[in-house]
Amino acid sequence: MPGRQLDLEILLQSRGMVSIDRERLVGIQEVGRLNGEKLHRLIKAGKVVILGRDEKKRIAVGKGMTTKVNVNLGTSSVMCNEAGELEKARIAEIHGADTISDCSMTGDIDSLRACLLHEISIPLTTIPVYQAVADAGSIEKVDDRCILRTIQKHVDDGVDSIVIHAGFDRQALEDLREQRRIMGIVSKGGSLSAAISLYQDAENPFIRLLDDILEILAGTGVVLNLGNAMRSGSIHDFKDAPQHNEIVSNAKIATRANAKGVPVIIEGLGGHVNAYHLKEWLEDHDRITGNRPLFVSGPIPTEIGVGHDHISAAIGGAMAAGYGADYLCAITPAEHLALPDKNHIKEGVIAAKIAAHVGDSIKHGINAFFEPDKILSKHRASRAWDKQFAQALDPEGARELHPPGNKDCSMCGKFCAIALMEKYLFSKKD
Repeated sequence: MPGRQLDLEILLQSRGMVSIDRERLVGIQEVGRLNGEKLHRLIKAGKVVILGRDEKKRIAVGKGMTTKVNVNLGTSSVMCNEAGELEKARIAEIHGADTISDCSMTGDIDSLRACLLHEISIPLTTIPVYQAVADAGSIEKVDDRCILRTIQKHVDDGVDSIVIHAGFDRQALEDLREQRRIMGIVSKGGSLSAAISLYQDAENPFIRLLDDILEILAGTGVVLNLGNAMRSGSIHDFKDAPQHNEIVSNAKIATRANAKGVPVIIEGLGGHVNAYHLKEWLEDHDRITGNRPLFVSGPIPTEIGVGHDHISAAIGGAMAAGYGADYLCAITPAEHLALPDKNHIKEGVIAAKIAAHVGDSIKHGINAFFEPDKILSKHRASRAWDKQFAQALDPEGARELHPPGNKDCSMCGKFCAIALMEKYLFSKKD
């Protein structure tokens, strides 16, 4: 897709603003009405972040940008195949993922992370609490040094962003205990962080350690993702006090982080969200957070699509992106059921890319990023099949459905609407 190189002035570090040097901004590709000066202002205000420490991997996430797509993968306590996870990452990148998140909890986590950093050419995110628990051997053995050591290791290894769940405190957990949602905490990173807090009978460790974490991140170019621990796990768990309070807390943490020169993405309103309230809630989120970059997982607007949640999430994701979300997490058909295989990853990425593309048409209008749609339409009108497939998100999948060498599709055959109009409406008469 067409792009434009933006070479911007150095952003001066000041309180409440993110500092990014000139070198990190060279090579950022975005398109449309946004000029370099406007991007400069958006980054200073914390509304856009540059994700990717390697010049070749950099993308812009946030307001005015195209919607980006993340893919989660990694080993689990049930299935551990590092080579298989690396293959999933390659498939995700081939099919258009903008970022990868390594959620590994077993096996040689360090080796897999190193391979991902070396083998893929898109930014990599990690959730350090996963490895902290894995390395400690249990939730009960995790301590502050273990958490900080893991974060430092990930930063030193070269990851592009990390996720922490610091937006909830002990009172939020007590509120959940009293409130009894249908689904409690459905975020794995959030539940691990909560379990550590509850076992230690202490405050959320990521609240206690926040200053130390910001010190590790400052000046590295690593983006801090503030996790959405309190997202709802059912469309009937409406936006409650713990979820609202987490948004407020994450907004305050983002301000503290930006003051230290640490760029922030806020994860919010992911999970399972009633579609009727989605627009209102997204507008509230942007208002509370000052329009900082918003990452959403899904959201899934119905429960009955289980086994096909990539479709449910694509519907919710298109709505969310259209209403202001900046960054979608791909959901696979295996969601809620199993560790996804490589085919599930492919299906999830394609569904999320479609959702992001549709969402961009809502919030940005039809701009230069929609030129492939126009080109494909023209080739469809002339029934130039191979040229159509070349513009598709999944050329191979489209090609498999069309009989090779056949001018018409098998749906209409010789009664193709396009062919009939070519013959009777548009052909020149002698």
